[in-house]
Amino acid sequence: MAQFADGDGDMPAFEAATAVRTAHHAVERMRAHGAQGRGLSAGALDLLVRLNGGEKGVSIGELARAAGVSSRNVTGLVDTLEHDGLVRRVPDPGDRRSVLAEITPAGRAWIEAFRRPLQLAMRAMFHGFSPEDLAVLRDLCLRLTANQQRLADRLQQNGRQP
Repeated sequence: MAQFADGDGDMPAFEAATAVRTAHHAVERMRAHGAQGRGLSAGALDLLVRLNGGEKGVSIGELARAAGVSSRNVTGLVDTLEHDGLVRRVPDPGDRRSVLAEITPAGRAWIEAFRRPLQLAMRAMFHGFSPEDLAVLRDLCLRLTANQQRLADRLQQNGRQP
């Protein structure tokens, strides 16, 4: 890591980035372990959770933007979830050429069955953290995400990929 720091106090930022990446992987491994034990990939679980948050269907494009992945990726996940009876495609009432992904009753039941094991896993992962610690961690992560989004927007405006 020292090879990337220029000596002007960059090392704490590189160490923080490494810690964030390591923590992200730890949380995702725990979440993926729980989902795969129930037959879903982490990506499919994320999509199902997003769809469970509303009563109406959501377009593939909207799901892709929210998840930060390609529409092609989301289409594959919707195909898998639809095959498993957890999601269905429905016509978009606002655009007859488009379809929406919508969670099914079986998908809602799947989420409900997953809720308690996920709660227990998150309690174990964040054992020893006070509510104040968790609030600070959440706020710092959201600030980091906002900074990244501003940087990506700026790079895109300049014609470069983020």
